[in-house]
Amino acid sequence: MINEHDRVVLTAPIPDEGLVPGDVGTVIHIYADGKAYEVEFVALDGKTKTVATLEATQVRPVTSRDMTHAREIHTA
Repeated sequence: MINEHDRVVLTAPIPDEGLVPGDVGTVIHIYADGKAYEVEFVALDGKTKTVATLEATQVRPVTSRDMTHAREIHTA
């Protein structure tokens, strides 16, 4: 079960938002009893990069087997 303020891992690419599988975000709102989530993705400097509405199939909970990894964001 995913709750508000939980960290989640993206499981599918979201090209329009510049997101790739493995990106980690924080749930800021839950829609329709967990069928979708509003997720904030923040760069390591603390600045919000995007907020995306995602279906439950596009994210999974963070587990103890996950490791944070940095990637550079390329902007147009």
